[in-house]
Amino acid sequence: MLHQKTALRVAAPVAVLALALTACGGGEDKADAKKPAGKAKAAATPAEAASGGEMATGESAEGKVEEEDGKVTYDITAMKVDVGTEAEAQELVQDKAEAKGMVLAVAHLKFTHKGGPALTSDSDAADGTSIWADGKRGTLLIGAADDAPGCEDPYDVESWKTGESHTFCDSYLIPANAKEMEVRWAEEDGEPFIWKFPGQ
Repeated sequence: MLHQKTALRVAAPVAVLALALTACGGGEDKADAKKPAGKAKAAATPAEAASGGEMATGESAEGKVEEEDGKVTYDITAMKVDVGTEAEAQELVQDKAEAKGMVLAVAHLKFTHKGGPALTSDSDAADGTSIWADGKRGTLLIGAADDAPGCEDPYDVESWKTGESHTFCDSYLIPANAKEMEVRWAEEDGEPFIWKFPGQ
């Protein structure tokens, strides 16, 4: 489910580009480097989902995160991707040339605490999230989604018990003409779970 936004709010006047832009944007992180882009598993059954792979729309994956309070098991679902305009992307960076032909894509992921200790400090659950467009990783923007509608700041969640859910968002610059977007989430050193969304 793709949601076109005409005005994505930002927490800071200019977001921080966390990755250097290349010709098509971004590089690979540790989890993504171990698996070539087009090699995702076919349909995800519950057994396959335990080790990464493609997920159906609305399907949740189970992943473990080593939090400060101990290892926590989460159900993770990529809910939607909000896509902005080229003009909005230009306003988010200091060097306008870096955002030429790019749009802001904000992935909304719902995390439900399923097992492990209750959290007493902020969570690292969203750290395994990335957005890919047409097989290439986008460029992470730090701070661009912290205040977007429907998004929570992981640093504000300091008490999280089993059964409770929170929605965290990650923002990336992707090419404006992307045909397909993927929201990926992976455990540390794990294979990514992949949810596909149509491009513009």
